[in-house]
Amino acid sequence: MIRNRIPDVVVKRLVTYLSVLLHSDFEDGDFVSSAQLGDLAAVNGAQVRKDLALFGEFGKQGVGYPVKALREQITKILGADREMPLSVFGIGELGTAIVRYIAGRRRSDPNYRFWPVALFDEDPRKIGTSVEGIVIHPLSDMETVLKELDVKIGIIAVPASAAQSVVDRAVASGVKGFLNFAPTKLKVPPGVRVHYTDVTLELQELAFYI
Repeated sequence: MIRNRIPDVVVKRLVTYLSVLLHSDFEDGDFVSSAQLGDLAAVNGAQVRKDLALFGEFGKQGVGYPVKALREQITKILGADREMPLSVFGIGELGTAIVRYIAGRRRSDPNYRFWPVALFDEDPRKIGTSVEGIVIHPLSDMETVLKELDVKIGIIAVPASAAQSVVDRAVASGVKGFLNFAPTKLKVPPGVRVHYTDVTLELQELAFYI
């Protein structure tokens, strides 16, 4: 499968290219050159051409890339044309904010494919309540709910001490990818992917340059 042979850095740039194409002032009938796309994505035009050439020929020399077709092709390459049901584990302030953000994006953008279908927490006061109309389940129901809804993506917003246990159970229930907000490294088997987001670490890195 070609996606398994594509370097992570290329995938990150493809995400950036798609964001540029979605949020810039291009019309569907416009063409964009590799230099233009590179400027907007903060890479050089040669890199844009090299990245896109990994997946086929999308443009015409001297003319550029048709914006609508390129947007559709990158969306397909990234798998962003599929519905992506996900679960959020830990519905404290952070988990609640994440759910509301994703739900808001979904309402405002019909092409936004991510949607929380199940929420989990261990606080009995939260069980049975909902956020954005999505019911909060007890962690004890995780395996049943995840398998029933065929969830493949999980967002980890539980305390660091609970994160590994939650991930282990979610993996056993078929989840294949995680966005981890807990300040801890997670161990997962081959074929399962974890992306880390730590606001404190990002701020500490940023502070170095200020």
